[in-house]
Amino acid sequence: MAETIILSGKTVSQNVYKSLQTRIDSLKYSGCTPGLAVVLVGDDPASNVYVNNKTRRFNKLGLYSETIRLPANIGKDELLSQIQDLNSDGSFHGILVQMPLPTHLNESVIIDALDPLKDVDGFHPENLGRLTAGRPRFVPCTPKGIMRIMDFYKIDLSGKHVVVLGRSNIVGRPMSILTSLKESYSNATTTICHSGTTDIPYHTQQADILIAAIGVPEFVTSSHIKEGTVIIDVGINRVEDDSEKGYRLVGDVNFDSVNEKASAITPVPGGVGPMTIAMLVENTVEAAKRSMS
Repeated sequence: MAETIILSGKTVSQNVYKSLQTRIDSLKYSGCTPGLAVVLVGDDPASNVYVNNKTRRFNKLGLYSETIRLPANIGKDELLSQIQDLNSDGSFHGILVQMPLPTHLNESVIIDALDPLKDVDGFHPENLGRLTAGRPRFVPCTPKGIMRIMDFYKIDLSGKHVVVLGRSNIVGRPMSILTSLKESYSNATTTICHSGTTDIPYHTQQADILIAAIGVPEFVTSSHIKEGTVIIDVGINRVEDDSEKGYRLVGDVNFDSVNEKASAITPVPGGVGPMTIAMLVENTVEAAKRSMS
């Protein structure tokens, strides 16, 4: 079989930023600088890294971004009050509450408090409902980024069998909806597998496109796939090793195991991750444009 193609999210994200710059300049010329408020509760190291990456990208593109850092022990009412203030602040077109939240806070209650028109993560029930109905407003950033990768590399989903590993509202569930919509960019037959699935390899071996989003390091091996499968590896996991850093980053797919059997695969890092941030920028720009209409 031919060498496995690497589906670079870095390459696709740069293409997205290039196409967005004209839209950003036009909005700013009209007196509207797209603005994002990031609410960060506590001091989770991974969340800090992710938020800092978002901030750098917004600054580089000349956008407005502010991070509201709140203590881990903040109460529900105080956090909800903060969100209501951001909902009514016209300088912010998008609001992102960084997950996970401390365990004493109900994530659903907090997400429900967001103005759906500023929910650039696409997690509010109204926005998820619109996606399910095939009338999306904001598509969750990671699934949207995955669809953009497949479009960029001309991976046709129509009539194909897509298998999604994972059913979270962040990736798995919206991914299963997007791939099965009756649209030119999707129209696949989609199977979703999860912790209750009794024979995962039985399903994954039938996949033309396999999307792994379960958060288990290197779970998928060559025995899970057929020849020529396209693999989208959403996972990013720290695995301890003897390096100077003391760890390495791996996906939910064992890259070495599937390499040369898969026809194409997203790398970790450098695959899906850069696209999540790119789609956050795009959603914020779209929110700013809507605010002017």
